[in-house]
Amino acid sequence: MAHILIVDDERDVVQLIKFLLEKDGHQVSTAHNGAEALERLGVEPDDASVALPDLVVIDVMMPIMDGYTACQRLGQNPRTRSLPLLVLTAKGDTRELFQMTPNVGAHIDKPFDPKKLRELISSMLPPAPEPRRG
Repeated sequence: MAHILIVDDERDVVQLIKFLLEKDGHQVSTAHNGAEALERLGVEPDDASVALPDLVVIDVMMPIMDGYTACQRLGQNPRTRSLPLLVLTAKGDTRELFQMTPNVGAHIDKPFDPKKLRELISSMLPPAPEPRRG
């Protein structure tokens, strides 16, 4: 299935999303702030050898570097500019901040319905390749 990076400082939220996505067969990586996410994605420091995930699920309010700043930096980097982002937010009014960030594909408010989150993630992932017939 897909490789998904979850970025959130709330470890319980990370564990819940990771559990749900792994149950669906996805490979999941985690980071706990925007700076850690940029490092895992090979953006800061620059490391083009890092394999990118298919999707990043990122929270807005985090210590060290918030999700808004991380999304901006991802959008400025040619390698990650088209990486799909799903923004988690406890503050519905922050959605407007992301309108100028082209790689943000969707938002979901905290607390979220796990079923709705899984459906949203599924809709943002590229279709699985057809199995080869031999």
